[in-house]
Amino acid sequence: MIAIIDYNAGNIQSVRFALNRLGIEPVLTNDEEQLQKADKVIFPGVGEAGTAMSFLKSKNLHQVIPELSQPVLGICLGLQLMCRHSEESNTDCLNIFPLNVKKFSGGMKIPHIGWNTIYNLKSPLFKGCSENNYVYYVHSYFAETEKNTIAETDYINKFSAALQKNNFYAVQFHPEKSSSVGEQILKNFLAL
Repeated sequence: MIAIIDYNAGNIQSVRFALNRLGIEPVLTNDEEQLQKADKVIFPGVGEAGTAMSFLKSKNLHQVIPELSQPVLGICLGLQLMCRHSEESNTDCLNIFPLNVKKFSGGMKIPHIGWNTIYNLKSPLFKGCSENNYVYYVHSYFAETEKNTIAETDYINKFSAALQKNNFYAVQFHPEKSSSVGEQILKNFLAL
């Protein structure tokens, strides 16, 4: 069973449809037991960090998610919530990755919306993907790069396009909107 964490995030349906295209009908749930029993867990997200963390706490998921032992994939806000802290609403997050999430600042348009390249790919998550493949982004906040960074992107500054620590994987971009490259990344995650 593939579980998608249901916490009122904006891209849950598009992630579900992307999995449907791969022949998978995921379960949308915020039930602790279902998440613990799932073969894989996807933690999507489009939204605001403070509100999202409040919802996770209301369902005790802030305790459950960091304890999961199967492969977990965070997407966009999912990646940011897996970090230590976000500048968005000054939010303490799940602390899976020991990173702070910061707001872009500089002369370019924020949010960062559209296609951009990923490089320094360092994980089975990117099997069959090439350096500088294009993926689709929509975000105003980013995680810096550090030892758990498995892909990078440049926009205003260099940032973590993807992170991995043990069974936890996370991507800042939207694989469900990233054409054949995103589909390959989802397939790779499902094959872990």
